[in-house]
Amino acid sequence: MPYKPTSVWMDTTPHTTYPAPVATLEVDVCVAGGGILGLLTAALLKRAGHSVAVLEADRVVTGVSGYTTAKVTVLHGLVYDQVRSSFGADGARHYAEANTAGLDLIARWVADHGIECDFRRRPALTYAEDASQLSTLRDEVEAAREAGLDAELVDDVDLPWAVAGAVRLDGQAEFHPRRFLLAVADWVHGDGSHVCERARVSAVHDGEPCRVETEDGGEVVARDVVIATHYPTLDRGGFFARLSAERSYAIGLRVRGPVPQGMFLSTESPSHSVRATPYDGGELLIVGGESHKTGTGGDTNERYARLEAWARERFDVEAVEYRWSAQDTMPLDGIPYVGRLSPASRRIWTASGFKKWGMTNAAAAAIMLTDLIGERPNPWTATFDSNRFKPLASAPKLLKETVSVGAHFFGDRLSGPDLRSLEELAPGEGALVAHDGETVAAHRDPDGTIHAVSPVCTHMYCHVNWNGAERSWDCPCHGSRFAPDGTVLQGPAVKPLERREVR
Repeated sequence: MPYKPTSVWMDTTPHTTYPAPVATLEVDVCVAGGGILGLLTAALLKRAGHSVAVLEADRVVTGVSGYTTAKVTVLHGLVYDQVRSSFGADGARHYAEANTAGLDLIARWVADHGIECDFRRRPALTYAEDASQLSTLRDEVEAAREAGLDAELVDDVDLPWAVAGAVRLDGQAEFHPRRFLLAVADWVHGDGSHVCERARVSAVHDGEPCRVETEDGGEVVARDVVIATHYPTLDRGGFFARLSAERSYAIGLRVRGPVPQGMFLSTESPSHSVRATPYDGGELLIVGGESHKTGTGGDTNERYARLEAWARERFDVEAVEYRWSAQDTMPLDGIPYVGRLSPASRRIWTASGFKKWGMTNAAAAAIMLTDLIGERPNPWTATFDSNRFKPLASAPKLLKETVSVGAHFFGDRLSGPDLRSLEELAPGEGALVAHDGETVAAHRDPDGTIHAVSPVCTHMYCHVNWNGAERSWDCPCHGSRFAPDGTVLQGPAVKPLERREVR
């Protein structure tokens, strides 16, 4: 294999070995999830004088935060005109202010703690190759400036191909997310606070105090609980109906000649992302794109092939060093959900729906959650309220998602298996296969070993599909992902796929 099937961030940082909780922990706040949201929230709470316990199901920063493109920017594609139309001018301004505060939080933490994480100030640009998109770019610049950002429309960009124009915002940043977040985790752990790994949360009991249970029998007693699991695993607020999951892909390239020194995103569909990062004495070019709804991507290896072809058309590529993918949660109305887990929750909080801009959105959410827990006023929480409902902005997407889920739920049961027998399954392949009168989700390892599980997702019972590039079973309804043996890789599912015995 000429490339490494992981992110450059994962490959260039050490593994962590924080202990699992071995007894009942009593803290002020328990945080479920060890990604950027969970660790920054824990750090802010500890800095405010609270004791915290972070519970991570696997190892910290090995989920979505370890597979991001790591742009720390307030320019999120063409977001401000959309937010203004759904939330008004004040809503767009709150979105800009909150994300600017998230960027500033990361920058201050890097400076105050001397974290070596390749933090570099760079301009962010959303560009269009087609002149027909110029009016859209002008509307975005107008909305962004109305929201308080110094955005401008330019036609001179640092790319080796022609563009019609671009929205540019200076003073943004890029960094190495794992180096940054591992330093944050190290700061959180100790002095009465804890970072715990291999501590998958199995139950949370709301009360005074709250009680959090882990699969291995551990327990944390806390006044407040934050569910920071990317997709709220305790789906008491109906998030499965208000979020959709998308996968996107990235490749790390060595290229001949100079690399662009900015962060770029195209307006085309599917869009493409470009940025560089220091690597092995030079620069590694990171190209991303090819997004699609989770579980519906077809042959996902073709996604990487198309992404590489796009990059080779535009750059003199010497070698592909890395390939990786990530999953993002998309809110119905365009703004993340931050606040109580449900209207009935007293002391359980969450944040989700960062729509591919998790660095600043998660940092902004950490600020808001810290203020909510500390009962301090915050100017943005009403706009980001996790239990809001915007009928005009949400209804079209809600209807589309409901139809899609229904089509998969019923259609999967009416359609037959992909293959009629296990014998047809090639080494390295996964498919829904007929076996002993039922359909099973089967994967044959390269050595010939068969793994067979139920095809029924344990969240809302849709049928999973095989993701060949990541070797996983992905649910097209709400984005749950499972390993070939059925182990949960990503929620909202919390229970594994049932195993099936095959002869």
